[in-house]
Amino acid sequence: MLTRIKDIATDLAPRLIEIRRHIHSHPELSGQEYKTAAYAAGVLSSCGLQVQELVGKTGVVAGLTGSGQDSRLLGVRADMDALPILERTELEFASKSPGMMHACGHDVHTTVGLGTAMVLSQLKEHLPGDIRFLFQPAEETAQGAHWMIRDGVMENVSAIFSLHTFPSVQSGSIGIRYGALTAAADDIELTIMGESGHGARPHEAIDAVWIAAQVITTLQQAISRTQNPLRPVVLTFGQISGGRAPNVIADQVKLTGTVRSLHPETSANLPSWIQGIVQNICDTYGARFEMNYRRGVPSVQNDHFLTQLTESAAQEAWGSDRVVIITEPSLGAEDFSLYLDHAPGTMFRLGVGFPDQPNYPLHHPKFHVDESSIVTGVVTLAYAAYNYWLMR
Repeated sequence: MLTRIKDIATDLAPRLIEIRRHIHSHPELSGQEYKTAAYAAGVLSSCGLQVQELVGKTGVVAGLTGSGQDSRLLGVRADMDALPILERTELEFASKSPGMMHACGHDVHTTVGLGTAMVLSQLKEHLPGDIRFLFQPAEETAQGAHWMIRDGVMENVSAIFSLHTFPSVQSGSIGIRYGALTAAADDIELTIMGESGHGARPHEAIDAVWIAAQVITTLQQAISRTQNPLRPVVLTFGQISGGRAPNVIADQVKLTGTVRSLHPETSANLPSWIQGIVQNICDTYGARFEMNYRRGVPSVQNDHFLTQLTESAAQEAWGSDRVVIITEPSLGAEDFSLYLDHAPGTMFRLGVGFPDQPNYPLHHPKFHVDESSIVTGVVTLAYAAYNYWLMR
């Protein structure tokens, strides 16, 4: 079966590159992926899949029916949205939409998902069970998975696969990570409220700027002293606003930021931990505060069996020397984690790095991929999907 999958994917390679370049040239932002979705739906329909459009607002769901020997339904997820970045790659197929760019590889993800559907649609009589392909919008804003799940895409799904481009891994290789792959990412908003006064008489006021500075410093110091160093936490305040004039003590300062963590227990305890520290500081100096802590997406925790299955499929397809075991998780976030509340799953890293030219990081205006990686991704995903029913 592996040989047949490889042969079909290789024959499809020119078409897959054409698909990727079309999507790359016509990026759409989160929640606006109407043309991308319609294009994907057209490709899927041409392969005989049962297609539903406008699922999860601008998403697409496609069903591939197997032989019916196994009742378990397998999910395959790819995201479609682009970023608000002005592209500077100077490629012939660069973005035709100023200020929008596929700088995170979602054009590749969509193409690999489509390619996997194209390959397996030619082998459906050999598939013991059915596959549901999910083409998701709005991953960059961490909304799309919520929308898709709300519309029922995970009903009856037994397991789910996904992938993400990885420029630091060379094209032709697959990155495998057991356990935590990405971090939980939450939003925090703190408002420190003091009392205004003359800048020359600070003892008559309650300086919200100074207290906010104490909050920022103490929280950063407390992470290293009160949090388990083997369970990392990153707290970043990216915005600060407050005050009215240089010689007026500010009565209010607003801090907004992001909180990242890898372990579910740590993530669950962070709001009360932060609140306790801020409360103590404000009580000490006579200030008040309001905290709005918004849960984002949890950490992607790769299922051991499905990750092992993917690793075995990649090793058989490409050889052990082209399978990279990733030893460190990312503190970036991925809303693929939300699907894992409904079924076990795994996400692998698709190497897209060039061996002989600069490789720019994700979200960079010059981010580009080695397109030979597309076939690598399709074969790996298709073969892992095929083996799902055979190895469990």
